[in-house]
Amino acid sequence: MKIGRLAARVVIGGLFVGHGTQKLFGWFGGPGLDGTEQMMGALKMKPARRNAIAAGATETVGGAMLVLGAATPLAASSLIGTMFTAIRKVHQPNGVWNTQGGWEYNAVLIAASAALVDAGPGRPSVDAALGREEWGPGWALGALALGAGASALAIELGRRGHALEPSDAPSADRALADDPDGEVVEAAVGDTPGDPATVNSEG
Repeated sequence: MKIGRLAARVVIGGLFVGHGTQKLFGWFGGPGLDGTEQMMGALKMKPARRNAIAAGATETVGGAMLVLGAATPLAASSLIGTMFTAIRKVHQPNGVWNTQGGWEYNAVLIAASAALVDAGPGRPSVDAALGREEWGPGWALGALALGAGASALAIELGRRGHALEPSDAPSADRALADDPDGEVVEAAVGDTPGDPATVNSEG
């Protein structure tokens, strides 16, 4: 048994599952789907509802796969993609450091996810049970590239969706206009390091 890799998988993957279920279901004090939709609207990731579901599902499923060590490169690339998106849409203007709402924590998660692909999930894991205990540097670079590419595509599609949305269409942004200093807006501008959609929806 590889204790270090198992611990990393369980902690990193488990925390991503937590963040994903916060977005989807409001568990662990999260905003739930409605709050996440508002955040996506504030970040101009349209259609906001679809992007909210995609973000929550990606973190939940990708995190669970990482915990299990199942298709580790795919699991890691999905999580890497969400972190690249969080950096570009939320944390980049705040600089590096976590204490200022920067992208430090996101970068650590990206590096740790890539390292797990390089070293492999170890035992016990689904990959090891299928004869793939290690993946290697080529797969790690591939996971980074796929995550970065998926993030860039999601951001571009969100930008186009925002541009195409009629100005008088019902939107999650309307709720933000009524509460411009609310928790969802705070999250969207980077108050929560690492993950912009984990504010408490109960106020």
